[in-house]
Amino acid sequence: MSWDADLVHTDAVDLAARIRRREVSAREVVRAHLDRIEEVNPQVNAVVSLDPEGAMAAAAAADERLARGGAVGALHGLPIAFKDTHLTRGMRTTRGSPLYAETVPDEDELLVQRIQAAGAIRIGKTNVPEFAAGSHTFNPVFGVTRNPYGLGRSAGGSSGGAAAALAAGMQPLADGSDMGGSLRNPASFCNVVGLRPTPGRVPAYPAWDPWDTLTVPGPMARTVADTALLLSVMAGPDPRCPVGLETPGTAFRELPARDPAGLRVAWTPDLGGRVPVEADVRAVLEPQVEVFRQLGCRVEEDCPDLDGAEEVFRTLRAHHFAMALGAVLDTFRGDLKPSLVWNIEEGRRLTGADLIRATVERARLHLRLVDFFRRYDVLVAPVSQVAPFDAESEYPDVVDGQPQHTYIDWMRSAYLVSVLGAPALSVPAGFTPDGLPVGLQIVGPPRADLAVLQIGAAYEAATRHGRRRPVLPGEIVS
Repeated sequence: MSWDADLVHTDAVDLAARIRRREVSAREVVRAHLDRIEEVNPQVNAVVSLDPEGAMAAAAAADERLARGGAVGALHGLPIAFKDTHLTRGMRTTRGSPLYAETVPDEDELLVQRIQAAGAIRIGKTNVPEFAAGSHTFNPVFGVTRNPYGLGRSAGGSSGGAAAALAAGMQPLADGSDMGGSLRNPASFCNVVGLRPTPGRVPAYPAWDPWDTLTVPGPMARTVADTALLLSVMAGPDPRCPVGLETPGTAFRELPARDPAGLRVAWTPDLGGRVPVEADVRAVLEPQVEVFRQLGCRVEEDCPDLDGAEEVFRTLRAHHFAMALGAVLDTFRGDLKPSLVWNIEEGRRLTGADLIRATVERARLHLRLVDFFRRYDVLVAPVSQVAPFDAESEYPDVVDGQPQHTYIDWMRSAYLVSVLGAPALSVPAGFTPDGLPVGLQIVGPPRADLAVLQIGAAYEAATRHGRRRPVLPGEIVS
């Protein structure tokens, strides 16, 4: 074993503290993660466009800054590979498409700027589906990302490379983004944590539509506290994001413990009967309800009225795809996967009446959600309706006996939540008999990101499912 097991499996909060105390150097930490990538990434295919020389040079500079007594950020010395849809200056951003396979941006996008300004060291990018479309990570540029808990299974998506890299010890933190579950589904599939923040919590720049609240950037990590640490760096207003929230990111720097006793928890195994859920997923999640009762919570089976959420999501998603990729379709139709072509064309078929109806329905959904959270503090539900599926399939075509006709049908348990504008956390909840991870979705009222993280941390401490690491072929476990 050439990599340092202690360093690659240490929580980010602790690892950053050890670097600041100079108990370990940034060079040692980055070197350990690069060695780990060299050993396991050929099996998992999570990290792409790796830059070991640049990473080691940046680590040396980080050590020198600390030795001089210079001020350092919250992520000082921690290695990170950025999602391959996020612009990175001087490092190619392919979007998982051959059309952008050699594209090298001349600027970093806002979240990349913020994470690097906090001292994180860029080591590469993480793999994504083509144009981040769909919740299974495969593309013609880099191929399939595989699940560390079962190499024949999907790692989810679109932040699948990020989740797999976290699970396999290739990086301690990861950035992602979420429209219909792109942070939550891969977190569930890979036994890590992913937060879809309240829209505007993490500003997006540049953006096709700066007013968009369906797609949000967000943090991923192996623990809730580490996820909060990364959120503290990513969050905070920016004038170029008109929907940005004013709360500074530093509000999430510490995650004070919260006693969950007395919390009102609504549990829904299938979002009020709206989604089919596979039996092995139900079997993992249903006992988790008892964990909340043991923590002193008052638990009832209930769900907000989600009538109209399906139409809202599909309309807004299709509109986004037509706006962002319509010109690409016109010129390069033959270079796009069929499911992507379908989604763009769905957007082009929309009428003004369709968009009006979606806007009105979303407003009604919001008011019903506000009323629901007068009665409950948090909603608990499945993240995904299935356990990690065959990596050679684009998507599950049947869920619990019900046909899934498109590449997004099986993602309803995540995307029906997306339209609510509420923070949603995916936290490890256990494993199927085959050893495949299952995540629990914790949803709070809009802007209650801190409360969702605190409740997630209490559940995490009571269960410790996230401490079970994958064992890859040929790996020796001490």
